[in-house]
Amino acid sequence: MLSDQDRKLLSLISQDCRLTPEELSVQSGLEVEYIRERIRQWEEDKVIVQYHPLIDWEKAGDEKVAALIEVKVLPQRGFGFDKIAKRLQKYPQIKTVFLMSGAYDLALLIEGQTMQEVAMFVAEKLATLEHIQSTATHFVLRRYKQDGVELMNQEETAQRLVVSP
Repeated sequence: MLSDQDRKLLSLISQDCRLTPEELSVQSGLEVEYIRERIRQWEEDKVIVQYHPLIDWEKAGDEKVAALIEVKVLPQRGFGFDKIAKRLQKYPQIKTVFLMSGAYDLALLIEGQTMQEVAMFVAEKLATLEHIQSTATHFVLRRYKQDGVELMNQEETAQRLVVSP
């Protein structure tokens, strides 16, 4: 169970992983050495799994095509959905794998350079896997917010949503 101070520290790190222990100390009121030790322990325990920036590829001039794929799976005896999920996460095109409740079993976020590339991956690699019963592909048309970060500010939204009379 996390203490309130550890929860606050992890929240600060998740918002900006570039903050130094000294900066985290100012924002959290915790001692620098305590912060260094907690971060070291969380990295060792895989509580902090990885540090990475959130990049707006559209603004960088290298647009990527993303699709959310709904997958219905025939679970394997003794493994449930874990074995197929483990297999799926090895594909570099698949960025995210979630076990879901509801109408489908897994949700995948896939990225490629073109819609055709994503569609071919789904048709040739994903849909043909044993234990995959069906897939439904939904292409991402625009990202407004990702990982809690607004990618389009109010000014950009207003400019894009102007309707002529």
